Amino acid sequence: MEIRLLAPDERTLALQLALDVFMRFVAPDYSDQGIETFLSYVESDAALNKLTFYGAFEGNALIGMLATRSTNHISLFFVDERFQRRGVGRGLFELVRSGASSDVITVHSSPYAKPVYEKLGFSAISDEQLSNGIRYIPMKYLCSRSDSTNGR
Repeated sequence: MEIRLLAPDERTLALQLALDVFMRFVAPDYSDQGIETFLSYVESDAALNKLTFYGAFEGNALIGMLATRSTNHISLFFVDERFQRRGVGRGLFELVRSGASSDVITVHSSPYAKPVYEKLGFSAISDEQLSNGIRYIPMKYLCSRSDSTNGR
């Protein structure tokens, strides 16, 4: 498996993966408004141009993607269903964690993904929120280089 920064011409492939996984696993828990909000976000060049995209590849196939705003907020994080629970997400997260510019990484996790983020060492910082139909739990990860438990 190769994990790396994506080239600009690979962004469309990453967004298609995000959309496919979102529709299969996250969208069933969202209202029509939440789905529309997500679709608007992944179709907005203004929003997407503020993100840095990373990808995980098995051969030539993109099997996972993660996009950050600045280096410390995860905006999109999706792994192909066939490769979930095989270390793809952890590998993507470790690459981002190693380049973080502060000791805290944040995410607005969907309810579906909350257990995944908890397994990576994130903890909820408040209860579930609702904004424009998007259900999310604000979470943070402490990157303390000296604490191997990362605040757990």
